[in-house]
Amino acid sequence: MTYQHNIAEARKAIAPFEQTWDGIEAASVARMRLQNRFLTGIDIARYTAKVMRRDMAAYDADPANYTQSLGCWHGFIGQQKMISIKKHFGTTKGRYLYLSGWMVAALRSEFGPLPDQSMHEKTSVSDLIAELYTFLKQADARELGMMFRELDAAKAAGDAVNTHRMLSKIDAFETHVVPIIADIDAGFGNAEATYLLAKKFIEAGACCIQIENQVSDEKQCGHQDGKVTVPHEDFLAKIRAVRYAFMELGVDDGVIVARTDSLGAGLTKQIAFTREPGDLADQYNSFLDCEEVDPANLGHGDVLIARDGKLMRPKRLASNLFQFREGTGEDRCVMDSIASLQNGADLLWIETEKPHIGQIGGMVNRIREVIPNAKLVYNNSPSFNWTLNFRQQVFDAWAEAGQDVSAYDRAKLMSVVYDGTALADEADERIRTFQRDSAAQAGIFHHLITLPTYHTAALSTDNLAKEYFGEQGMLGYVKGVQRQEIRQGIACVKHQNMSGSDIGDDHKEYFAGEAALKAGGAANTMNQFAA
Repeated sequence: MTYQHNIAEARKAIAPFEQTWDGIEAASVARMRLQNRFLTGIDIARYTAKVMRRDMAAYDADPANYTQSLGCWHGFIGQQKMISIKKHFGTTKGRYLYLSGWMVAALRSEFGPLPDQSMHEKTSVSDLIAELYTFLKQADARELGMMFRELDAAKAAGDAVNTHRMLSKIDAFETHVVPIIADIDAGFGNAEATYLLAKKFIEAGACCIQIENQVSDEKQCGHQDGKVTVPHEDFLAKIRAVRYAFMELGVDDGVIVARTDSLGAGLTKQIAFTREPGDLADQYNSFLDCEEVDPANLGHGDVLIARDGKLMRPKRLASNLFQFREGTGEDRCVMDSIASLQNGADLLWIETEKPHIGQIGGMVNRIREVIPNAKLVYNNSPSFNWTLNFRQQVFDAWAEAGQDVSAYDRAKLMSVVYDGTALADEADERIRTFQRDSAAQAGIFHHLITLPTYHTAALSTDNLAKEYFGEQGMLGYVKGVQRQEIRQGIACVKHQNMSGSDIGDDHKEYFAGEAALKAGGAANTMNQFAA
């Protein structure tokens, strides 16, 4: 619907009341409607689900159409990210937000900083979804407001060309509202708890929910030890719970990402209940680390299972957890992934211990033998030492090819002494093209970095503190921050405008006309940044 059509619709709505609705202007109503096109979180979830489904279909047609996101722990961070993307690339297409449970636990819990073990408040995650979309909607209102001001200036100057240009620009406006992939951890409880929390996510605007196959009350960060998985039926019940939540709320094409931690998880809390040989539970149990036992030599309290006519004793730890056989992680990941896609999941997440295209692609190829269009969301994790990993990958490739690597110490390749060497340059090039290459070779539809803005906030704060509290004093801020904001065109250099001051002025004028006391006059120091 065009801007002019919006004005016409507003005029129709006002017409029956124009004798008593003094001062209500159709153009102002149309502007406010355009600036707030998403009235509820459900509206956002329905819109972004369609965006994500189109992107998935585009990737299936050509893996060059992979998508990306960065994890954001505050609405302002997400907003600035999308404003920057629009500034640099002219479109938000293929760029999402990621909401990390790790960052919610570490930064948003009322308990204070916590490890990634699902100890934070359940609704702190849905609250952050709502906050992110509040800031993205405000970015829409701000950008459109600036367009409306340019339109008014063109009309006032009698400039027909610029008036037409601005009307076209307003009609072609692209929203900052994009899909969020939201981390629900292991569901924060049983399937009913997962369903209730999923509804909160969706009502806040989430079109995509990521859930993992760990035990809720034993959940660990995917890059830490001590992970415990659950039998498939338990996990599939939670996938169904999320799907029911989407369907109940009318987001029928909502997206579910099923994450498996089996590659690094060597433990299970339960022996799966099996109905017949070879069923999903029996396959899960087949990976247990067992020893055959003689019925005459049973120990007190032994737990036994029957396998191929033999009595087997699964290895049980003092924690009452059962252990899988070493080296079965990849097989379990493949089985987990196939079961999830066959029972309601749309995308996969395989948590790995390193970013290795061959390892990831090997598992995806096995999955695709059963599910041809299987594709991944992949964590380009800050828990990986990317520099060391890729330098070692190049070292190993060179050594295998018979190339001389005597100038390099494989264990110390992180050292600055190797910066600028041929090996380091090739490793950096592999890092640069990792997303493109793994999208083509390993079925990765979406690349994300879980915690980037956590690290950038720490780094930039450290740099500012070092300069400002040191000999540079105020120059530490001016040279390192403000001067860079001005010269790079960072939107928030005009922080009053970014906080909504100009939007408020527009509203004051709508509400009070010439009597409006506006903040954006000649005495506003933000005018110093016009140059």
